[in-house]
This record gives sequence, structure tokens and C-alpha cells, in this order.
Amino acid sequence: MAGRLREKLDRLIFRRALARWSENAGEAATTPLDRLRSLRGLARQTRREVDRVLFEAEYRLTLPLIGAGSFRRLPGTDWAWRPDLWKGPIPVPGMTAVEGKSLICEGTTLFHDCRRSELTVRQLRNTREEDVAPFGFRMDVFRFDGSFLSLVLDLPDAAAQGLRLRHLIRLDAIIEVEKPLEVFARLNIRHGPNVEQVVRELPLNGKDACVEFDLAYTRVNEKRIEKLWIDLIFEGPEMNQVTLRDLTISRRPRAEL
Repeated sequence: MAGRLREKLDRLIFRRALARWSENAGEAATTPLDRLRSLRGLARQTRREVDRVLFEAEYRLTLPLIGAGSFRRLPGTDWAWRPDLWKGPIPVPGMTAVEGKSLICEGTTLFHDCRRSELTVRQLRNTREEDVAPFGFRMDVFRFDGSFLSLVLDLPDAAAQGLRLRHLIRLDAIIEVEKPLEVFARLNIRHGPNVEQVVRELPLNGKDACVEFDLAYTRVNEKRIEKLWIDLIFEGPEMNQVTLRDLTISRRPRAEL
């Protein structure tokens, strides 16, 4: 009973709020500037919360229909993550003539050093039967006069919490290319004033590619680990289309011998 009453009250409040915002929108062209400035602030606050709801709703309701973090985990995995670029719709789904340091979405940045950019990127909906992630990411590279092209993924703070030298960090990706291409994954670990880097080549003999980084072979001070990020480096990408259907990162402790 209480639940139905609350639902009715929520709908009533929503209808009144929607009517008020509709009225504000209709009067915006003639509203005094001080009042309009105040409304702009309120509108931005409201939009942020609405965008949060839409992000989660699109992620959970978009086909393929999956739950948060739904992907394969190896036994012993103690942390796993799918970046937002593959998880839900991003604010700007497509860009042309992408600049040398362009924020694709929160936590994902594209870098290159071309003098003239002929690079197009866009987020796309995954709809194939074998797809697990709701969204994919596509890069169309035409003429490329630069020396590097990389997609940088900032890992969340949880990736560094409790990280030890006995951990393995694994990157799984589903990558499609028009023609053969070398792709490298570089793990960066900031510990104190230093940054440890480990590079692995992603095998592209099939659509599913994975690499593992064994921290036991690094000189990381595990007591001072602050931040992790991964660079995906694309070698010789000119006149190629690269589609990343999915990308996940996980970690697990190495089996004790």
C-alpha cells in the first residue's frame, strides 16, 4: 500500500516538475538575464542527475541485455572492470578530424602526433548474437603522417587497492581490423615518483585477444602504488578500420607453488 502511494506521489511531483520546466523553456527567450542565469544552474544540476539515470538505464536495458560487469572471469579474479566506452552511451558518440589529444569519454583519451588529422572515431551499438558488451568503438584511419596512435585507458582507483607483486593483470579484447595491424598494450604503474611500464603485443590471429602482465617481473614498490593506466598502441594504422567490440581488464593473484 505504502509503495503504491509513493509511486503515485512521485508521478504527481514529476508531472508538476515537467510542466514547470516546459514553462521555463517556453519563456527562456524573454526571461530576465539574472533569472535566466539562475535557471541555467538549476538545469545543469538536473541534467547531471538525469544523465546518470540514462547512462545506467541504457547500459542495463540495451541489447545485448546484460548486468553490470557481466563478462568472463578466470578463477581467483579479485577485481574486474569494463571501461565506460564499452559499457554505456557516451556524451559525444562520434568525432571527425580528431585532434592529437582528444577526450573520448571520462577515463579514455586518444593520442596521436599527426600534423593533419584524417582520423574518425565513433561509438557503435553491438547487436550481434555473440556480442556481450552493449557498445563497441571504431576508428577509421585514412592518411596518417604521425609516428604514433594510442588509446589511453585510466584504470579506477580500485585497480591499485591491494595490488601486490604476486598479481597478474589481464586484458581481454575483441578486435576487428580491415588489414593486418600490430597492436601493443602497455601497462603503466605509478609508484611514488616512478612509473613502471610493461609492454605486451596483442595477438590478432583471432578476434579474441588477451595479454597478461606479471608484476613479479617488475620493480614496482607495492607499498607506494598510486595509479594504473593502459595504453593501446596501434602501429602503422594508415588506411585501416579498427573496431574494438569489447575490452575488459581484470586481476588475480598468481597461484602459489
